[in-house]
Amino acid sequence: MMADLKTAVNPIFLSEEDLRRGIELLFFAYRDFIGDPDDVLAKFNFGRAHHRVLHFVNRNPGMKVAELLDILKITKQSLGRVLKQLIDQGYVVQKEEANDRRQRLLYVTPKGEALAMKLAGLQTARIARALSELGPHAHEAACRFLTAMINAEQRDSVLRFIARADRARRQRG
Repeated sequence: MMADLKTAVNPIFLSEEDLRRGIELLFFAYRDFIGDPDDVLAKFNFGRAHHRVLHFVNRNPGMKVAELLDILKITKQSLGRVLKQLIDQGYVVQKEEANDRRQRLLYVTPKGEALAMKLAGLQTARIARALSELGPHAHEAACRFLTAMINAEQRDSVLRFIARADRARRQRG
């Protein structure tokens, strides 16, 4: 029974120490990955929720508020507060959907796109540096790992979302 449990939890038989080290590395990597954007956001009195909203709205122009809520997994009140700040300061605009006026669609303004791209640039540079240290197949391995970290029942929808965002970005130029 113990071997079955160990295989289910740890199919490649890493030691508990190796797994804990991986967890700690993930915490430190995340800290540094968001640290650069945090420094920029602090100048605007914005936080990580603002960053995530700018990122997803920039990647998906016309995104519905409901879809953003589902992605961010935050309360409607929290999103409302963040959106109000971004809208009031001219980073995001909200429009009614033509066919359903109850639906609110989100778009970044040129100012919002500039900030989103500045933040993405900081993170892109960090990822590019890390991948360049690992060799030619590092990107594929990293993507497989990160995809495997997503809850299995949500992976397909996340991958579809990313593909749609990639298409939207290419169409914008």
